[in-house]
Amino acid sequence: MFALASFTPAVRMVGTMAFATKALPKVAVIGAAGGIGQPLSLLLKVSPHVGDLALLDVANVVGVAADLSHINTQGKVSGHLTPDMGAGLKGAKLVVIPAGVPRKPGMTRDDLFNTNASIVKSLAQACATHCPEAFFLIISNPVNSTVPIFAEVLKKAGVYNKNKLFGVTSLDVSRANTFVGEHKKSDPAKENVTVVGGHAGTTILPLLSQLKGVKFSDAELVAIIKRIQFGGDEVVEAKNGTGSATLSMAYAGAKFAEAVLRAAAGEKNVTECTFVESPVAAKDGCAFFASPVTLGPNGVEKIHPIGAMSAREEANYKTMIGELKSQIAKGVEFANK
Repeated sequence: MFALASFTPAVRMVGTMAFATKALPKVAVIGAAGGIGQPLSLLLKVSPHVGDLALLDVANVVGVAADLSHINTQGKVSGHLTPDMGAGLKGAKLVVIPAGVPRKPGMTRDDLFNTNASIVKSLAQACATHCPEAFFLIISNPVNSTVPIFAEVLKKAGVYNKNKLFGVTSLDVSRANTFVGEHKKSDPAKENVTVVGGHAGTTILPLLSQLKGVKFSDAELVAIIKRIQFGGDEVVEAKNGTGSATLSMAYAGAKFAEAVLRAAAGEKNVTECTFVESPVAAKDGCAFFASPVTLGPNGVEKIHPIGAMSAREEANYKTMIGELKSQIAKGVEFANK
């Protein structure tokens, strides 16, 4: 886990000349001028693992790029309007996609799906054309459906690599670590809750029984699981309908992007929970599933099993698996229309 204080540019000074200690990868952010995109782009700009940063959006992104370009870290920042995406995406090693509309009060997940599914489908087509070998990190909701959409588009283009497509579920883990830390009165940065399943409501399954040295009453378990699953609603309500979880999502997205880049650069034992094409729940009809994944130079290196679950967690799994299966199928169906 990183903090802003730990971010230092990967540059050495010799006399008055600065030069890069190594070639850093180009990263692109699609939806960079939005509520998640701007703080996400800021965190990536100050990351020691990012070189050039290409920002793409339908409007205002050139100004965002100009603003970030004044930060004295390595890498050039460029802004690109999405009708002309090629220059921004060409050469990108990693593409983070927070594009789309946020969920608003009264908006159903079907409403959200109908809007964002079309956006994600068109962006996948652009990525298949301009940077087919990149790592793709999908933040656009509903992730349970948008990741399968992205996969189907890449398949049709003949460039799908299941090891390089990720649904970013890191915010679920961040919330779980935070809420468990509050309960234990411990440092949440030192917690490491495994969160499996999907990335929407009850499809989010925190495995609190696997934690060592902490006990929850039945009432506490119900409350903390619900808070992890519906933390997004908490933020929407607190913002009085003016926004959703943007800052925390930006942090979680940047954290996961850094993990992928660190592993790609050769760091060992980088393991994060993420929503990927997976055998973990395949017997239950879910081709995609979030669980701990060890990352490597080529993306997914090892997908870990769920592990032991409590009776409550097993019941929650059985309850949610049908919903997750349906949401995945909905994305596949939309992509193949």
